[in-house]
Amino acid sequence: QVQLVEAGGGLVQTGGSLRLSCAASGLTFSSYSMGWFRQAPGKEREFVARISWRGGTTYYADSVKGRFTISRDNAKNTVYLQMNSAKVEDTAVYYCAADRWQRGTYYAIQGYDFWGQGTQVTVSS
Repeated sequence: QVQLVEAGGGLVQTGGSLRLSCAASGLTFSSYSMGWFRQAPGKEREFVARISWRGGTTYYADSVKGRFTISRDNAKNTVYLQMNSAKVEDTAVYYCAADRWQRGTYYAIQGYDFWGQGTQVTVSS
């Protein structure tokens, strides 16, 4: 009954912006750190960003640092990923994930308990 639903994916031109959202249900949202991952065709899923329970601590992959911003609104049970200065290499399916117990490192896929279905982001030239 836990569900994470991503939205906001689509087509954006190089240098443009896109805002992804992930709405959570069936869990106590404020008890979970939230992460964003992405996966391009033929490649492994990779870490993008993570935010702590109350939003006070964030982590970013080097490839997106300074361009992407993760945020959350616990009143709305929603986590966001603001993508600015988009690059072609940002093209991927983007997934949100929830981590209750912090069993692994913030960038490790195995440490997350629940995953969304993904939303496609395509960056064109």
